[in-house]
Amino acid sequence: MAKKKTKGKSKRHASDVAGSAGIAQVGAEASKPRKMTTKEYEKEMRRLQGELVALQEWVVSTGAKLCIVFEGLDSAGKGGTIRRITERTNPRVFKHIALPAPTPREKSQMYIQRYMAHFPSAGEVAIFDRSWYNRAGVERVMGYCTEAEAERFLDMTPGVEKAMVDNGIIVIKYWLNVSVEEQTRRLENRIDDPRKIWKLSPTDLKSYSRHYAYCRARDAMFEATDTAWAPWFVVNNDDKKRGRLNIISHLLSQIPYTPVPHSDVKMPKKPSARGYVEPDLPLRYIPTPF
Repeated sequence: MAKKKTKGKSKRHASDVAGSAGIAQVGAEASKPRKMTTKEYEKEMRRLQGELVALQEWVVSTGAKLCIVFEGLDSAGKGGTIRRITERTNPRVFKHIALPAPTPREKSQMYIQRYMAHFPSAGEVAIFDRSWYNRAGVERVMGYCTEAEAERFLDMTPGVEKAMVDNGIIVIKYWLNVSVEEQTRRLENRIDDPRKIWKLSPTDLKSYSRHYAYCRARDAMFEATDTAWAPWFVVNNDDKKRGRLNIISHLLSQIPYTPVPHSDVKMPKKPSARGYVEPDLPLRYIPTPF
């Protein structure tokens, strides 16, 4: 077990996540708010996405470097949250990083090496849909790495993240909680929905049966890597709509961005054909059943 690190530790945040009996229990006592309507959700999402665009312009103009990590159980809502964050932003600025399983060559490298290639440069936001923390979670629970490798990872990661921050990268890490009941519903929905079946892998089903092994791995990860320079922020995400809004709102609050002033934009005159006539070419137009 990795030794508990206290230097630079965010004691307030650590107390928020330490000692939890399991993912299903986190926030179980809290009363559930009423269900948010789609109209309410979209109205607030539109406002927040406007702020994300403002953040984007600030990142580009200042050369800021932002690294956002999303972790959590399968079906916790990581992908959907990232899609709403990137939906209205420039993909050349907001980069969605979702790496496949490592190749034989990558397996021979230093563990974090393949992730480093995707760290943000000036004017970029790198969003990791799962990250180097695979080693602390799925790899450890599923036996894809040894216990010694997992412990070494937990021991070294705070130093790596400190180096990232010291080099000007803003690191923000989110863990998305989901109850057993809600995870069950979402996985069953993937089985029944042909649009979502691609999200369901054999590993997902094996992981589901090891829910509380993930609880233990998560708790050890928090204990070792929740630091003042790269703290973990926990999201109870049984309600996806509220969860997405809460995450984006919180994300915006963590970055000292200011709106970048824009010059007045005016539409130019409507283009003139200047004698152009469309040629009579045998073009292949698609059918129009709609």
